[in-house]
Amino acid sequence: MTALSAATEQDALSLLTAQAVRSRAKQMLELGRRDGLSHFTVHLDRMDAVADAVLATIGKNYPSLDIPFHARWRHFAIDGVDRWQQIAAAAAWPDRAARARAEFDLAIVSVLLDAGAGAAWRYRDDVSGKAIGRSEGLALASLDMFAAGTFSSDPNDPYRGDADKLAGFSVSALERGFQVNADNPLVGLEGRADLLRRLGRQMISSKGIFGQRDASRPGGLFDHLVAQSGRGMIAAPVMLHEVLLHLGPIWPSRLSLADIPLGDCWKYPAIKTGDATAGLVPLHKLSQWLTYSLIEPLQRAGLEVSDIDGLTGLAEYRNGGLFVDLGVLALRDPLDAERSHQVDSALVVEWRALTVALLDLLVAKIRTGLDRDAASLPLASLLEGGSWAAGRAAAYARRADGSPPIKVVSDGTVF
Repeated sequence: MTALSAATEQDALSLLTAQAVRSRAKQMLELGRRDGLSHFTVHLDRMDAVADAVLATIGKNYPSLDIPFHARWRHFAIDGVDRWQQIAAAAAWPDRAARARAEFDLAIVSVLLDAGAGAAWRYRDDVSGKAIGRSEGLALASLDMFAAGTFSSDPNDPYRGDADKLAGFSVSALERGFQVNADNPLVGLEGRADLLRRLGRQMISSKGIFGQRDASRPGGLFDHLVAQSGRGMIAAPVMLHEVLLHLGPIWPSRLSLADIPLGDCWKYPAIKTGDATAGLVPLHKLSQWLTYSLIEPLQRAGLEVSDIDGLTGLAEYRNGGLFVDLGVLALRDPLDAERSHQVDSALVVEWRALTVALLDLLVAKIRTGLDRDAASLPLASLLEGGSWAAGRAAAYARRADGSPPIKVVSDGTVF
């Protein structure tokens, strides 16, 4: 982990927020509007075409405009059947909190395993007989592993994840669960297994957070968030800050300030702030998607989650690919589309930050087009209803394998 000097704890904590993600993404977009980026030019006159594509996608997928949040739970539904709901409905939960802890266990482990799978990998689903790839396949594989007790240390309670089991999780166990072999390769397998081990070790060392009501487990974060709530309410940006603070140490080989890990945060010198955080761009993609995925278990347990729009759009390749494929973002060097880029490269940092800022512009256009406001169409629903799916459709329309327009070297911990 690379330590940055001359910073206070408050400097570091300021980067572990959705507000920091949004403000620095906006700075990146302003640089683009002034033609000040190294790798991209920005063409906002083409945003209407993006809005049209997203509106068409929403009309096809959610004609009633009853759009759920973009969360891991959506990927557990196959052919209209919600696999997790079936499991949860048949289980004998002693109370709502027990189910919520199990859902936190499942969501946290499943999201951490969700980095891009690559175009070749498929998961053979025994129920439907289908070979399912990408996020949906990863979700179903992780759900099947969870239901089988793969992450549990208690043979009488399969629906849980335990710190000690995760801390010793092997690559071979992940290979079996994800059906990986020479003919079915999965990108970033070692990185995924290492992330689970890091998660387990973090929970063991932070029993005060993860073991308040039970043995240390991801679901212990539910009890911590309940304790942070007031009058049965918690704000989504507060949830994200707690996720970043208590899960941040699991991310490998990243930057730190004042000995605090910064997670999905990258160097970009042109970002100016006048303090020790200058030149740093936080994005927190997986942590924000995880936070979106923890909202529904909290709601089912009786808590109210406020300020959901305080979170940002997700800096990932489907949303980002939408803006590249439809011409809002153009590479200065067209040959960069053929090259592979490291996640910490200036090109990828520009692309991801621009994606966050452009999603804020896009949701405003979509609300206008559908005559909705932020309460009736939160950003989380835009991500689910339109931008992510439209990005995937745009990719398949242009490339047979549906790959993104920018090639990013994945270690299994970012995309």
